[in-house]
Amino acid sequence: MFTLHQLANFVAVAEELHFGRAAERLRMTQPPLSRQIQLLENDLKVRLFDRTNRSVRLTPAGRAFLVEARRLLHQADHAAMSVRQVSAGEAGSITIGFTAASAYATLGRLLEVARTELPGVGIVLREMVTRDQVEALAEGALDLGLVRPPVTDPDLAERGADREPLLAAIPNDHPLAAGDGPVRPADLDGQPFIMYSPVEARYFHELLISLFRQTGVTPVYAQYLSQVHSILALVNCGWGLALVPAAAARLRYAGLTFRPVDIAGPDPVELSLTWRRDNDNPALARLLRHLGDGAGPV
Repeated sequence: MFTLHQLANFVAVAEELHFGRAAERLRMTQPPLSRQIQLLENDLKVRLFDRTNRSVRLTPAGRAFLVEARRLLHQADHAAMSVRQVSAGEAGSITIGFTAASAYATLGRLLEVARTELPGVGIVLREMVTRDQVEALAEGALDLGLVRPPVTDPDLAERGADREPLLAAIPNDHPLAAGDGPVRPADLDGQPFIMYSPVEARYFHELLISLFRQTGVTPVYAQYLSQVHSILALVNCGWGLALVPAAAARLRYAGLTFRPVDIAGPDPVELSLTWRRDNDNPALARLLRHLGDGAGPV
């Protein structure tokens, strides 16, 4: 079977229609070039050139093969360029998992970095709760996750992606909607409250249970849901109050008022970037470099 080297030799002769000029172009002598063309013709079992002492012409088979030879050489060049780009993290794909709430702000910033800095890399998105993301990362089904901490699997690396406060979501006709300043946790005591599911939204469930325990607050749980947008929909219907990450205020329900919550200490809602320590995807490594060292929000 012919080689790419033989194809390149053939194309040079076909374009120059002169063995001497083709040999100069290829930086070789004429006898080995002639030998390569003969071997190619023997492999193909056709004559590619009509040769005389004064001219070289392509045969009909030679003209048809020139089209295919150029196409094969182009494909080979493209394949070599593609594999170099993948190796450098300039091509390929990254599969990213994200929680629904992270899509309100952090995911958009991450995607903007990817679009700007890695334009040749395909991004595949998977909306998943943290527990499912951690499993998918461990199995290699995800390259990168936007998850709620902590990540306890020693095979996974983690660094801070964002931190934000909690807001109280209140129906406009509720007395707390008209107040000034932050809502105190004590203001929620005895109030109907839309709570996060202890299974599908474990991070937020445990965060709020800890807050209520520390402040001695006992809301009346009207419903347990897993997604912030569903919780806000019920608050909007007047079923109760809720505490949501600040980015959720971007959903802009007309019937809701969002007020800050008086909580001591740093903003309580954390989000982490997580990936397998042994992930060898060059595009992921390049994206992580562009995302920085985790000192600030993604």
